[in-house]
Amino acid sequence: MEERITFEEALKRLEEIVEALESEELPLEKALEMFEEGIRMSRICSEILRKAELKVEELVKESDGTIRFVPFRPFEEEE
Repeated sequence: MEERITFEEALKRLEEIVEALESEELPLEKALEMFEEGIRMSRICSEILRKAELKVEELVKESDGTIRFVPFRPFEEEE
């Protein structure tokens, strides 16, 4: 796995990879390499988000130890 990369770094790299792949100016071998890297970046982002979700759920525990369920909605737009 990548060395301690942040969510923002992984997401930025993933965006760069998508842009390069969409340009259709890459040889097949390079495109496959970039695709593989993109999959790694995607997995890193997913794992970081999963951990963040668990942390949010932990933070909504009541003082008596019960957990109040608060849905995690990372992509909701503000109203």
